[in-house]
Amino acid sequence: MKISTRGRYGIRLLIDLAEHMNEPHVPLASVAERQSISVRYLEQVAVILKRAHFIRSVKGASGGYTLAHKPEDISIGGVLRVLEGDMFVVDPLVPNIPETKIQQCIRTVVFDRLNARVAEIIDHGTIASLVGTIDPEESYMYFI
Repeated sequence: MKISTRGRYGIRLLIDLAEHMNEPHVPLASVAERQSISVRYLEQVAVILKRAHFIRSVKGASGGYTLAHKPEDISIGGVLRVLEGDMFVVDPLVPNIPETKIQQCIRTVVFDRLNARVAEIIDHGTIASLVGTIDPEESYMYFI
C-alpha cells in the first residue's frame, strides 16, 4: 500500500479548507498557492471529494469550496478510501481459494494485523486532529 499524490493532496485540501473555515468559500487557486499544488490537479481531486460529499462548491466570481461537514466528523480513512480505494497492505482472503498452512500463518500473524492497524490509525484520525499541527516552535531541529 502506498498513498498516492491524489490521497496526499486530498488530505491537504481538506486541512486547508478546515483552517480557513471562517471564510465563506475558498478558491482552489488560493489553496493551490498555499499548498504548492497544481490548480488543475487540485480540481480533479476536488471533483472526487465533492461527489463523495466531503466538500461543497459555489460557482461564480466569489465562489470556491468549503467543507460539507465539521472537520471532526471527517475521518482520514474515509477520505483516503474515496481517493485511493481500499487501504489494505495485502488483499483479504478470497473465499473458495485454498491456502497452504504457511500462507494462512503469514496472513493471520502479519498481514491481517497490519491491515487492522492501518485501519485503526486512519479511521480514528480526523481532519480536525490535523488542523494547526505544523508549528515551527515544535518542529524537529537537526544539528550537524
